[in-house]
Amino acid sequence: MKRFACVALVLVITATAGLVRAEDKADPSGTWKWSVTFNNQTFEPVLKLKLDGDKLSGTMTGRNNTETAIDDGKYKDGEVSFSVTRERNGQKRTTKYKGKLDGDTIKGKSESERDGQKTERDWEAKREKK
Repeated sequence: MKRFACVALVLVITATAGLVRAEDKADPSGTWKWSVTFNNQTFEPVLKLKLDGDKLSGTMTGRNNTETAIDDGKYKDGEVSFSVTRERNGQKRTTKYKGKLDGDTIKGKSESERDGQKTERDWEAKREKK
């Protein structure tokens, strides 16, 4: 009986360690897409991410196919965060993104400020299959 309990305990510990390692292997690297509707116009941003340790780098392609590097990219405990600063008509506008990685989906919120008003939007990106 004692031997059975020891074997069962080893199996539980091994399975738990495997789950922890699987979570550590989650990686937001890849190409992500989602739809955004603004002023009755819909466009599909393309986000390309690369993970190095807990730092994220990459680019986002927005309207007019303009590619912009992401800033402050981070990935920790399944959470993705980064910001994108674009310039239009001589004014810079930064949008901050935060989201939770779940397989081939990142779901979260983006926050930007325009004319002193903060705007928050939901976003849900899907990873493109290779």
